Amino acid sequence: MSVRIAIIGAGIMGADHARIVAEDLPGASLQVVCDASQERARKAADEYGAGDASDDPLATIRRGDVDAIVIASPDETHAPLALAAIEAGKPLLCEKPLSQNSKECQDVIEAEVSRGRQFVQLGFMRRFDPSYRDMKAALDDGSLGAAIMMHNFHRNVEAPANFTGQMAITNSAPHEFDVARFVLGADYKAISVFQPAGIDASRTGAPVFMVLETDKGQLVNIEINNNAAYGYDVRGELVGEKGSVLLNAPIHTRQNGRLMSYELYAPDWRPRFAEAYRLQNKAFLNFVRTGEFPPIAADAWDGYCAARVAEAGVEALQKGARVTLARAEKPSLYKH
Repeated sequence: MSVRIAIIGAGIMGADHARIVAEDLPGASLQVVCDASQERARKAADEYGAGDASDDPLATIRRGDVDAIVIASPDETHAPLALAAIEAGKPLLCEKPLSQNSKECQDVIEAEVSRGRQFVQLGFMRRFDPSYRDMKAALDDGSLGAAIMMHNFHRNVEAPANFTGQMAITNSAPHEFDVARFVLGADYKAISVFQPAGIDASRTGAPVFMVLETDKGQLVNIEINNNAAYGYDVRGELVGEKGSVLLNAPIHTRQNGRLMSYELYAPDWRPRFAEAYRLQNKAFLNFVRTGEFPPIAADAWDGYCAARVAEAGVEALQKGARVTLARAEKPSLYKH
């Protein structure tokens, strides 16, 4: 029997999820596309063969002909819609962040704990990316020895208007916060945040450089530069006692011309992580069918951890000082 999925949010990510459900997930059907703009919802529904379009997210979640929800609406709606889906007893795949407010994340966690099961798969899709998976495997099989450091940078072509250094921490960096936790199997105990001298920290897209300390003694550094100009570029290196692992982007061709040999950068994240999104959504479909949470997927607890790190990072940026992290106690529901 086909799993009937509703997509809430028909912007860039919502439309991508609708396409994946319609074209890449055998056994799933795109039942409803919902968006605040009825016109945009209808356009995506028509393009990907959805059964219906709506502009009412709560009514969409409660529909009897919907088995599971994908939340790709604006960030501030994620936690309230997640709570509504849990109340309706429906599994959901929620784009990150679960919330930028750790208290709202805890509200979602408490809702799951009270029901005695997990409903929320969080869209930290890099956990499914083959390059990060290979990196983690090299650490887990012992070939690297103990992990010492992890280097990460995340660059975009151009920042949106009014995108500050603080927003780089709360909006861009959570992917790095989460995937480094995942690869290292560690949690963070402190964070320091720096900005280059001579850069107006209030200007749009001002870069930030973070150093995080883990509870296993490793160091993690993260550069976020949302005005890199040349393209979308995510790189990483895991350094161990016996060697290191570098991420390779899935670049399929190299061009020659005008006395140059070159590779083209994508304008945004979607080509780089296309396979990660597909594998993530495939795992979500299996979760809906079986009730078994995907072993490598991010959950509501991981969303809370990312929000706490981001909050501490903003504090470190504002104070210009190292900030230690305190977290709530992890409920036993979240085993992995």
